[in-house]
Amino acid sequence: MTTATADELLASDFSTMPDLIRSHAAHRPNHIALIDGERTLTFLQLDAQIDRAAAGLQRDGVQPGGSVAICGPSSLEYVTIFIAALRAGAAACPLAPSSTAEQLGMMIRDCGANIAFLDDAASAALDTIAEPITAKRVALEGARNQAFAEWLPSVGTAPTPATIDPDQTFNIIYSSGTTGAPKGIVQPHRMRWGHVRRAEALGYGPDAITVVSTPLYSNTTLVSLIPALMRGGTVVLMRKFDARGFLELSQKHRATHAMLVPVQYRRLMDLADFDSFDLSTYRMKTCTSAPFAADLKADILKRWPGGLVEIYGMTEGGGSCLLRAHEFPNKLHTVGQPAPGHDIRIIGEDGKEVPRGELGEIVGRSMSIMTGYHNQPKKTAEAEWYSPDGDRFIRTGDVGRYDEDGFIVLGDRKKDMIITGGFNVYPSDLEAELAKHPAIAESAVVGIPSREWGETPAAFIVLRPGAHATADDLKAWLNSRVGKTQRLTYATVVDQLPRSSIGKVLKRQLRDEFKPQP
Repeated sequence: MTTATADELLASDFSTMPDLIRSHAAHRPNHIALIDGERTLTFLQLDAQIDRAAAGLQRDGVQPGGSVAICGPSSLEYVTIFIAALRAGAAACPLAPSSTAEQLGMMIRDCGANIAFLDDAASAALDTIAEPITAKRVALEGARNQAFAEWLPSVGTAPTPATIDPDQTFNIIYSSGTTGAPKGIVQPHRMRWGHVRRAEALGYGPDAITVVSTPLYSNTTLVSLIPALMRGGTVVLMRKFDARGFLELSQKHRATHAMLVPVQYRRLMDLADFDSFDLSTYRMKTCTSAPFAADLKADILKRWPGGLVEIYGMTEGGGSCLLRAHEFPNKLHTVGQPAPGHDIRIIGEDGKEVPRGELGEIVGRSMSIMTGYHNQPKKTAEAEWYSPDGDRFIRTGDVGRYDEDGFIVLGDRKKDMIITGGFNVYPSDLEAELAKHPAIAESAVVGIPSREWGETPAAFIVLRPGAHATADDLKAWLNSRVGKTQRLTYATVVDQLPRSSIGKVLKRQLRDEFKPQP
């Protein structure tokens, strides 16, 4: 058992999540670590429960270097098992409940987990797949499998200590592809340690109270939850996001931090009574995972106390950018500057760096970098770019450029860029123009097949509440304001845009399901 204080561990070259939780339990035992509705765990209680769970994992055959699968809503049990896997020397593999039954089975087999902690819905889904999983099942909640409380070893049980190397796998996060097999992104302890070190500048610490309202299988969530706990703060779990509920939790617990995705911010700021909530305790809000509109950033800065930082990066890691919006209100159209210690470069189609200011693919390098895609060396190689000096970078697939002040202006995903008649058309340019129409709440532009041009732009448009406009009128309005090659061939008004559970617009789904009206 470590006797070092958290400050000593955080000042070291490397420490682990289990050791920091242990330190907080020893030095601040009665501080609340987790809040889940009316249930709470102090650091002492959390540490003891992690010990019992880690011992249970070892009893059931989980070895150092193994994996533990988890699928269900956010809960005290979920967080306990996640950290217990690490304490046992294994990797946590959080899986998306929105996955298909076959994808769930594939991910559990791929990560090699011999035990899976599931809610009833996930367990029922797995009963339908053609190739049954062999992993033991334990119920995170529900009654289909052995209850978590019954599975836990007796009070006071401790695991066999496991040595954790910085390059050892911390977790495997599976990509949220809407078709095909998700890729397992292997993140080492070293990468998570980099996130913890970075979090000091964001104000995470022993007195921080962080509301977590995105699902725990998402890297978006983990880059907030992990530093919040490792730095000794309190995490308030929200099982399912709704705007008013989030504000009520923030006010009740006097929250200081939150990581939210753009669609959540939009729903919060659109609430008629947003300004009636007391959010004065907020010190820092962060945002990642999807394009963050400049007008939305400006509204948050105006009406929500505390700082606002946009984090641009990938689950795969490599390089990240930070936009401290409260310090650079004239740069809200950018995703900020490279984070300290992060090397961000722009390369052309030939794989060579482009001159400063020119568009190209963004690649990045830092200590926060994935090991690779699990069991997919070819996919890993496709994601890598090596500098002339031999340094390993990760390709983002995003197009962008540096502005004159060293801030990155983001374009589109390379795969989302539309090539029509040999000309490159960037959907974000058209979406930005559509956002200027008073009737439009949001839009998504995708490329669809065209016999004449190869591809052609099509827009999916959501109207503001109470607004009235036809798709033809909106198409004509936009086409009168853009270049000839940018003009829409199709436009349609929809009730909402399809999104992943963390708010990313599923453009692939829009392309796949597009059917032009006769």
